[in-house]
Amino acid sequence: MLKAVKFLAGAFLIAIGVAGTQQAHATEWKEHVLGDENAPVTMIEYASLTCPHCATFHNEVLPELKEKLIDTGKLKLVFRDYPLDAVALRAAAVAQCAGDDRYFGVLSMLFKSQLTWARSQDPIDGIKQVVRFGGMNGDAVDACLADQDMIDAIVASRMKGEQEYNVSSTPSFVLDGETIAGSRDAEFFIEKVEDLID
Repeated sequence: MLKAVKFLAGAFLIAIGVAGTQQAHATEWKEHVLGDENAPVTMIEYASLTCPHCATFHNEVLPELKEKLIDTGKLKLVFRDYPLDAVALRAAAVAQCAGDDRYFGVLSMLFKSQLTWARSQDPIDGIKQVVRFGGMNGDAVDACLADQDMIDAIVASRMKGEQEYNVSSTPSFVLDGETIAGSRDAEFFIEKVEDLID
């Protein structure tokens, strides 16, 4: 049953990713990295902005990883969107449109307020309310949501994760080529990274 749901979710994302007409770019899609580009260990995170376990990782685990591994130059975190539904896909597009300087700040705001906007009657309006504190107005959000190239790029990134790393759920992490499905506590990641460095 779970595989069928995942397949249907993937098919839905592909359908909305390729539907519609091409619009002018609000911004270009890009991969975002937290930490030193030259850090000895790279961890790729695949997450959905509507996934509660992803929010738990970002709100509770990531701050400790940032303090002990990222800020000390041991680890860089590459964030890749893996939207599980249309709302997550739209939220991912908005975060991308925030730009390099504001990307992780907007991502953090969306994860911290996930219960408010993701399950509201009008999630897009909820997203607009959250990201205005990150310097994005409603017009900027609307332009981003109309950017079909951005939507397509996010869907393509998700599909690449499935093909390259066998990602099928969120959160998932790729650490030194090993795919780790599901959230873990900070100590798990700290031990893994320290072992890779030694």
